[in-house]
Amino acid sequence: MRPLDGLLVLDFSTLLPGPMATLLLAEAGAEVIKIERPGTGEDMRAYAPAWGRDGVNFAMLNRGKKSIALDLKNPDSRASLEPLIKRADVLVEQFRPGVMKRLGLDYETVKQLNPKLVYCSITGYGQHGPKRDQAGHDLNYIGDSGMLGLSMGSPEQPVIPPALIADIAGGAYPSVMNILLALEERRRTGQGRLLDIAMSDNLFPFLYWAMGSGMATGQWPGNGTDLVTGSTPRYRLYPTKDQRMVAAAPIEQKFWEQFCTLIDLPMALRDDSIDPAATTQAIAALIAAQESGFWRARFAGHDCCASIVATMQEAMDDPHFKARGLFSHPLHNEHGATISALPVPIDAGFRAGPDTTLSSPQLAEHNKDYLS
Repeated sequence: MRPLDGLLVLDFSTLLPGPMATLLLAEAGAEVIKIERPGTGEDMRAYAPAWGRDGVNFAMLNRGKKSIALDLKNPDSRASLEPLIKRADVLVEQFRPGVMKRLGLDYETVKQLNPKLVYCSITGYGQHGPKRDQAGHDLNYIGDSGMLGLSMGSPEQPVIPPALIADIAGGAYPSVMNILLALEERRRTGQGRLLDIAMSDNLFPFLYWAMGSGMATGQWPGNGTDLVTGSTPRYRLYPTKDQRMVAAAPIEQKFWEQFCTLIDLPMALRDDSIDPAATTQAIAALIAAQESGFWRARFAGHDCCASIVATMQEAMDDPHFKARGLFSHPLHNEHGATISALPVPIDAGFRAGPDTTLSSPQLAEHNKDYLS
C-alpha cells in the first residue's frame, strides 16, 4: 500500500506545473486521470524530441497516469464527466482565470456535485490581482518576482537560468503541498476547498535573504552583488584550462582556508576582506592554469566545498546518484524502448518498486474505462 492509494485525481493541466504535481501524486499511489483534447491531446505530446508516439517530455511527466479525451466545449461531453467529478478527491487545472467557469467546471459549480473535492488552480499570477489575466512563462515570473534581477549576467552576456524554477518550485511543489494539507483538513472537516496556486507568489520564499537584507538595511541587492550571486571570491565559478568550471563555495572560514591551501593562494591574498577583487583575480588565474582533471584530483577527499561542474550525462553516470537508485526505474514506450524514469522527491518507501512497469498513456486510452 502506498500513502495515496485509493485517491482519485482529475488532471486538466498541460505542459509542466500541473503534470509534475500530478506525477508526484501518482508516484505516491493516486489514480490520476488526464483529461485531454480529442485528436491531439495535450501540447507536450507534440514537443520535440519525439520518443515513440509522443514527445519524451510528455512521457517523463505523465507516466503511470490514465488518459481520456473529450471536448470540454461540448455540453454532452462535459456531462459525461459528472460521475468522475462526484467520485474525485482532487481536481487540478491550469487554465487562465475564468476559463473553467466558462466551461461550467469552476469550483463553485463542481462543489455542488462534490463538496469534498479539493480543487487546485495553478496560474502564473493567481486568481485575483491586476496581473491575473496576463500571459507569461517561467522567465516572466522569475523576472517579475525580482529573482532574475539578482543574477542575470551582464548586458553583453545575459544568463537565462537552466531550470524552470517558477513552474516547478513555484507551481508543482506548492500544489502538492497544499493538496496534501487540504486533504488532511478534509479528513477532519469533511469539506474540500479551492486552492489558488500562483507561481509568481511562491518564488518569494527563495528570496528571503534578498528581502531581509533590503528591508533591514535599505540596501537592496543588485545583479551579482551579494554573497550567493557572485560578489565574493568564496562563491564563484572559475574556468579551468580546458574550459570546464570549478564551482567554488568555501564560504565558512575553515573551508576557505582549506581551499586556499589546495590552490596555493598566496598568503597575502587569503584575507579576502582587504581586496576581494584582487583575491578573485588571483584565484581565477590559478584555476585557469590547470585542467579540470587536476583540480578534481586536488579537491578529492578534502572538505573545501569545491568541485567540477558536471555535465548532465556525467551527473547521471555519477556513482553516488547510481548508488542511491535515482535512475533505476525504467520508463517504457510502446516500441519497447527504455530510458530512466524521472526521479521525483518522493521517499522510495512511498513509491512503487523498481520492478513496476512505467509508461505514459496513449491518448484516449481509458475512455471506455471511465466514460462508458
